[in-house]
Amino acid sequence: MTILILGGTGKTGRRVADRLTALNLPVRIGSRSGVPPFDWYDRATWEPALDGVTAAYLSYYPDLAFPGACENIKAFTDLAVRNGVRRLVLLSGRGEPEAQASERIVQESGARWTIVRCSWFMQNFSEDFLFEQVREGVIALPAADVPEPFVDVDDIADVAAAALSQQGHGDTLYELTGPRLLTFQEVAGELSKATGREIAFVRVTAEEYVAGAVAHGVPQEAAEGLARLFTDILDGRNAQVADGVRQALGRPARDFTAFAHANAQVWH
Repeated sequence: MTILILGGTGKTGRRVADRLTALNLPVRIGSRSGVPPFDWYDRATWEPALDGVTAAYLSYYPDLAFPGACENIKAFTDLAVRNGVRRLVLLSGRGEPEAQASERIVQESGARWTIVRCSWFMQNFSEDFLFEQVREGVIALPAADVPEPFVDVDDIADVAAAALSQQGHGDTLYELTGPRLLTFQEVAGELSKATGREIAFVRVTAEEYVAGAVAHGVPQEAAEGLARLFTDILDGRNAQVADGVRQALGRPARDFTAFAHANAQVWH
């Protein structure tokens, strides 16, 4: 009955694991530091991690839009089903053709599936590559003046945990967003009000963003991939809210203002 959480130390994975553990369900963390270890780029680690597993949460690193993701998702899901996994929950991204290709692979795998298709995470500002920018007071990104319905990762974790532990979520696609649209300029304003200090948004070119990210230690390939996500996905295609949180959980999605105030201290 073990549930494998891939990306189990990441933003969504560790939250999903915490929720399932609180329900006294057996959880295995799928990460390079896990026991046994799991690495998306070392297929020899996959089968040991699947031993005794009946359900799995698939969070792909660094993103389903990156090269090689689709092939790895196909190989892993085939192996998982052959090894007795009966339920798969995939973390996916809105408006990403590569991510939608991986969704189809999971949907056609033969296991019961749930797709958790998400907008940009609010926690990217508090736990990931934008954290330092917010703390320094300048969010510099190659993002146009296009709104995005940022979603709280805690909502994602609640939906994924429900799909892994409850009936009624099988063969379902949930599109998760926050309850309203915000541009990055408006996000900077929300963060300024929450922290009580000025946080600005500055639009830069993709080349400037990549150079700055690499200078701060981000690998070149990862920096270029992030730049593509900003310039390709944030083009207006996702500028509408969805109701997946309510569909899955029967409650509204959390708002960015609440997130900003709840996390204000982390940026000081």
